[in-house]
Amino acid sequence: MIDAALQAGRAANRIYHGNFEVHTKIDDSPVTAADHVAEEIILGVLARVAPGRAVVAEEQVSAGHIPAVATEFFLVDPLDGTKEFVQRRGDFTVNIALIRDAAPVLGVVYAPATGQLFAANVATAQARRAWLDPDGAAAADFTSIKVRELPAAGITAVASRSHRTPETDAYLARYPIAELVAVGSSLKFCLVAAGEADLYPRLGPTMEWDTAAGQAVVLAAGGQVLGPEGRPLRYGKPQFRNPWFVASGAFVPHVLAA
Repeated sequence: MIDAALQAGRAANRIYHGNFEVHTKIDDSPVTAADHVAEEIILGVLARVAPGRAVVAEEQVSAGHIPAVATEFFLVDPLDGTKEFVQRRGDFTVNIALIRDAAPVLGVVYAPATGQLFAANVATAQARRAWLDPDGAAAADFTSIKVRELPAAGITAVASRSHRTPETDAYLARYPIAELVAVGSSLKFCLVAAGEADLYPRLGPTMEWDTAAGQAVVLAAGGQVLGPEGRPLRYGKPQFRNPWFVASGAFVPHVLAA
């Protein structure tokens, strides 16, 4: 999974630093050649290392190719944060997760523009981060990451740069917020996992491939990702759509209503 993410991210990064066209999908979201190239690379790698295992990938689903999933399958977002990619903000990621019994058990998040790589094994509670040469020349040198205890000065919250909602602001108003950071893509999960933020509420629409890898990183680092009524966010749902959710570090967040 790490190798697939690195290969895909390097290909996407080459397109990011060049000229590219932006097209619009049926749901009005943007898509570029980087989305398609990265997904093709990931699908190729996963087909070699895990033949026969279902892969639910964003662009494949958009094209109508929706595989039947069993108790174990992959979720792939080849370019999470395409809006950030298009606007050349840099905080876009490649996300790959392995789902087992409706829960993420392995996750990889790679931010090719900055060289940040996150990898998680939930069963062994191992969450790690490496900083790589954005060109991919350097080998990964991982360090462990963990969620932090709540700072006395107040909570650092992260929110979507491109998908902020009034409901999100209302939810954040329930906390003593010392700092609010706007970030694109699944890097919001990773900031919580690395102890650089404490809370990430998402009170707006997401798909399972948007969240699975980031959720794995948070869980492996000692945090949690909870949906309505405080239930863990689960996978393999109809149409792969998520409910609202909240990711948090070393504390239980306010419960979302069903």
